[in-house]
Amino acid sequence: MKIDDNFYMKLAIDEAWKYQLLTYPNPAVGCVILKNGRLLSIEAHKEAGQAHAEVNALKAAYLVDYPNSPLKTKSKSSDIHDFFLENHNGYFNDCEIFVTLEPCNHIGKTPSCANLLKVLKPKRVIISVKDPNINASGGLESLINANIDVSIGILEKEGLNLILPFVSWQNRTCIFFKMAQTLNGTINGKISSNRGLAYVHILRDKIDLLAIGGNTVRIDKPTLDSRYIQGNNPDIFIYSKNKIFDKNIPLFNIPNRKVIISDDLFKLLDYKFIMIEGTYNLLDKLKERIDFIILLISPKIKNGSNALNEIDMDFEIMHENYIGEEKIVFLKRK
Repeated sequence: MKIDDNFYMKLAIDEAWKYQLLTYPNPAVGCVILKNGRLLSIEAHKEAGQAHAEVNALKAAYLVDYPNSPLKTKSKSSDIHDFFLENHNGYFNDCEIFVTLEPCNHIGKTPSCANLLKVLKPKRVIISVKDPNINASGGLESLINANIDVSIGILEKEGLNLILPFVSWQNRTCIFFKMAQTLNGTINGKISSNRGLAYVHILRDKIDLLAIGGNTVRIDKPTLDSRYIQGNNPDIFIYSKNKIFDKNIPLFNIPNRKVIISDDLFKLLDYKFIMIEGTYNLLDKLKERIDFIILLISPKIKNGSNALNEIDMDFEIMHENYIGEEKIVFLKRK
């Protein structure tokens, strides 16, 4: 039976997008494993410091045929690596492993995935894109030198879109814009569901700085924390020429937080990973500085403000998925 590499790589890419940005400062990576054409696992890297996508997929695949294995009690990446090094018994020799990013070739917070795959000797390893991080790259050559059949460049465009945020924060300050709207484009008032808000709070937990417009602060009087998940609270940049604000607004009273009020956008460069929360006015002012946009679309029609006719921007959809009932669209400028 001929395997459709594109189909299974798409499964891996879609799984990785579920954890996009949540793996910061690591890239989002997905992995799919087949054994003699039988789909065993679809997994992803879920959080920095935890097991990489390949390790999660190897574990899930092995447990399909050995559900009572001691492996199921192991969660640390190093423990899973050690288990497979001692107990694999050639299980993966007839497997095809699809991974969205070249397996890492270095030992950091977790062991090298390339070194593990060299020992497991799968039938094939299919990769979408090479790792742009020179400290972790080299896995491709390592696998080839171990006489493993390797293919690269499968759904390369989609793989590059997946690591666009990672490439951005590797090389410079990464800035993305988050906006919520209804089906008819309404952007003001409460729009997102509780699940959608929790997702935004997860993003706030990961970023270094949250930027917002001064008028939004004065009108909405927000807190801008990550209380839904009890996470970290980022510093705040209020983009405003008028520096006078009511200091009783909740965002000014979050402990261990720096609040910057300025119209000097160069101050953003003091931070590495920045989310801008706003609507079309702020998007128009900052459009030349953003790397990508996250648009949350709520499945309802609501009376209120919507698009500005003056904005003229073309986008490419990188990916779409769902958080509960809400659609999340990842966009980049053409």
